[in-house]
Amino acid sequence: MASYKRYLGLGLRGMAMGAADVVPGVSGGTIALITGIYQELIESIQSIDHNAVKTLFKKGPLAAWNQINGSFLLSVLTGIAISVLSLVKLIHFFLENYPVLIWAFFFGLILASAFVVGKQVKLWSTGPIVSIIIGAGIALWISLSTPAETPNDLWFIFLSGSIAICAMILPGISGSFILLLLRKYEYITGAIGELDFKVILTFGAGAILGLTAFSHFLGWLFKKFHDITIAVLTGFMIGSLNVVWPWKEVVETRVNSAGDIVPLLYESVFPNNFSGNANLFAACSLATIGIIFIVLLERFGNKELKQS
Repeated sequence: MASYKRYLGLGLRGMAMGAADVVPGVSGGTIALITGIYQELIESIQSIDHNAVKTLFKKGPLAAWNQINGSFLLSVLTGIAISVLSLVKLIHFFLENYPVLIWAFFFGLILASAFVVGKQVKLWSTGPIVSIIIGAGIALWISLSTPAETPNDLWFIFLSGSIAICAMILPGISGSFILLLLRKYEYITGAIGELDFKVILTFGAGAILGLTAFSHFLGWLFKKFHDITIAVLTGFMIGSLNVVWPWKEVVETRVNSAGDIVPLLYESVFPNNFSGNANLFAACSLATIGIIFIVLLERFGNKELKQS
C-alpha cells in the first residue's frame, strides 16, 4: 500500500512537471526541486549508462530495472506524458483567447519559484550574489533577442529536442522557452497535439540523448558548485520574468509561409488603465493564485521530505 501511494504521488508530481514543461518560462525541473524528487530524478537518469547495459546482459532485465530505479522513472515519466498530451491544446486555447490572463498566472508562478529556488542557496556570499546577477543578465539578454527563422528538417527537430530537454530538467529554465527562442514551440506542440509521430519520435530521440548526456554534467555542478549553480538558476528565473510579462505590444512582425502576418518581436509595457480595469484585476488575481500555488507546493514538498 505504501508503494502504491508513493508511485501515485510520483505520477502526480510528474503531471505537475509536464504541465510546467508545456509552458514557456516555467520549468519542470523547478517543480521536481520544490516537490522533493529532483535529486533522485537526476541520480536515476545518471544511472542509465553502460553499467546498466552490463547488468542487463549479466543479471537480467529485473536487476537492470532496479539499478536504474525504473519504477520511479516510469511513474514520473508517465505523469509527464499524460500531462503534456492532455494540456497542449488547452494551453494553446488560453494563449490565443486569454493571453494576458494566462501570462499573468505564469508570471506569478515564476516569481514565486525564483524565491523558492533561491532559498536553496546555503550561504549567500560574493560568489552566489555575482552568479545571480550574471544569470539574470543572460536570461534577460536572451529574452530580448530576436529569434531567427529555423528549419523544420528532422535534424533540427532532433537538435531542438537535445537542447530543450537540458532546460526542462534545470530548475529555473524552461525547455518550452528554449523552443520558443528556436522558433519551434508552436511547431512541436502542434505536432504533439496532432499526434505527428515522425516529429514526436525525432524530438524524443534527441531529448533522450540530451538528457542522458547532460544529467552527468548537471550532477557534477551540483556536487562541486552547489550554491553558485542554484544562484545562476535563480538569476535565470528572475531574468526570464520579462518573457512572461502579461502586457506586451508587437513591435516587429513577419509574414509566414501561408502569407499571414504574425508577431516576431514583443515589447513589455505597463497596462494603460489602472482604474476600473476588470482585466487588470483578473490578471493580478491570477498572478497571486500562481504565487500561492507555488508556496503550497513547496510546503507539500517539504512535508514529503520530512516523512521520507
